[in-house]
Amino acid sequence: MKDFEDEFSATELVKKPAPPTEYVKLEDATLVKRDLDTFPDFLKEEALDKYQLISLLEKRVSRGWTEKNLNPILDELFVTAIEKRPNWRTVVRWRKNFIESNGDIVSLVPKRQKMGNRVKRIEGDEVFFEDALARFLDAKRPSVAKAYQYYKDRITIENESIVDGKIHIISYKNFNKRIKSLPPYAVAVARHGKFIADQWFAYCSSHIPPTRILERVEIDHSPLDLILLDDELSIPIGRPYLTLLVDVFSGCVLGFHLSYKSPSYVSVSKAIVHAVKPKSLPSLSIKLQNNWPCFGKFENLVVDNGAEFWSKSLEHACKEAGINIQYNQVRKPWLKPFVERFFGMINECFLSEMPGKTFSNILAKEDYNPKKDAIMRFSTFTEEFQRWIVDVYHQDTNSRETRIPIKRWQQGVDVFPPLEMNTDDEERFKVLMFISDVRTLTRHGIKFEDLMYDSTALSDYRKRYPQTADSIKKIIKIDPDDLSSIYVYLTELNGYLKVPCTDQSGYVNKLSLHEHKVIKQCNREMMREGRDDLGLAKARMAIHERVRQEQEAFIASNGKAKISRVKKQAQLVDISNTGQGTIQAPKEEPLNSSTQTSNTANNTVIIEWDEDLGARD
Repeated sequence: MKDFEDEFSATELVKKPAPPTEYVKLEDATLVKRDLDTFPDFLKEEALDKYQLISLLEKRVSRGWTEKNLNPILDELFVTAIEKRPNWRTVVRWRKNFIESNGDIVSLVPKRQKMGNRVKRIEGDEVFFEDALARFLDAKRPSVAKAYQYYKDRITIENESIVDGKIHIISYKNFNKRIKSLPPYAVAVARHGKFIADQWFAYCSSHIPPTRILERVEIDHSPLDLILLDDELSIPIGRPYLTLLVDVFSGCVLGFHLSYKSPSYVSVSKAIVHAVKPKSLPSLSIKLQNNWPCFGKFENLVVDNGAEFWSKSLEHACKEAGINIQYNQVRKPWLKPFVERFFGMINECFLSEMPGKTFSNILAKEDYNPKKDAIMRFSTFTEEFQRWIVDVYHQDTNSRETRIPIKRWQQGVDVFPPLEMNTDDEERFKVLMFISDVRTLTRHGIKFEDLMYDSTALSDYRKRYPQTADSIKKIIKIDPDDLSSIYVYLTELNGYLKVPCTDQSGYVNKLSLHEHKVIKQCNREMMREGRDDLGLAKARMAIHERVRQEQEAFIASNGKAKISRVKKQAQLVDISNTGQGTIQAPKEEPLNSSTQTSNTANNTVIIEWDEDLGARD
């Protein structure tokens, strides 16, 4: 009977798949042996001369390679250059090395790289060198000369107490050679930090190239190196911020936004809307030679880690529009190279000769004053920038002459045309890119930044649909350039309702959100300047003191009257700011007993009548 095989007796180890070549570490990498091309020319020529000599001797030597057989041939070959004649033993050694290397000519190259001293000539200074090295490997980045000076001073002080066998000091040249022989990555980490060291030495992979237009779009901000003038006042207003979107497949510019406000979600949203919608070039005051057909909803938006790209408004808007946001790794702009390179192209190719051009580095300006040379108005620059994009950049080849952006775009359109939006879709996308916020729906409407928004339609909605504590919180969309109206999302109606501002003074007409906040801030500062803080403080302290005195007087009187009855008496005698301030009757002369009895009865009747009146109320 045949025994069953034990399948677990000789298990085979699962072999891990080999990692890709680009991720193999140096100690695990397979090296190809050195060839002749890696040596200097004079060493290569010397090795080839040896090879020719060995080959010639192989043909002429019929017996063994002995002194008797080799010397006559060598004398004959080097009769005119006896000084270059090698010894026969040297020739035998060359041939032996050549045979043992399986005919590798590299074995005939002189071992010049192994020449020189391999043993330290000066010993005993190791501790002092390590101390000096520790000072050199510091984030303050002292120079090699400073570290060497510290090394010399330490040994000089130590030799002062040594009578015999003083420690030798190496020269600055040798000290510098020791420093240069250290691993450069470890030195860079110690002196510049790991981030900079990784930038200098780490492996940098390339991104996967897109296969169609609008598959990958990069966006970023940058201040332009140009000072512009105000359109009306013609005074310098500084450097504007440019927000730009570039299609990676074609290299075409999809859209931009130019503003003097710091980069924010507002600038991002406006640039995205400009990129998605078709461009209206006839509205410009200049005539362009070509069209700008680059638009459409993109698949992936590549952003960095700026605060404006991490906003909830951008996340919600892109999800609604079907745009996927890809965040770059922190402090790695080379993973978003196309838009970064385009900013450099703008400064070099478009702004380089414009009057008013400035420099990102303040030291590069030297004696040049761009404010005095600034001559271009903001609106003029905006139009000329569009002309440069449409008629120059899109129509020209790149620096390596591998593509023309507009031709590449047209090829992509022929294969995979972008989705076109109708008027309703454009309006909806515009509303989606507005600023999102959550506000409470009250009986007066919705309040945003101290402005009230209400309408008949919103009032009808409040009448028709009951609200809970959760549903009363409404999502609103705000146009940052126009606060005259907002959009309120109504869950029951599954849509946004446009609600105007209730202000009738004309204040909100074409009022931007930034302008409104500045006005509010200025108004608060004016109120603070006009307020008498000292007088208010004195008045509040006087009120506190008066209340304290009243409390003490009440405690001293030991009054235990019923509050409701006393309050009714105060109503009866009309305690007010125009009447008297106490329910106590004025002091009069003593009356006889019959009069007192009558007054007591009257008071009793009045109190009982007041109680009956209170019961009716």
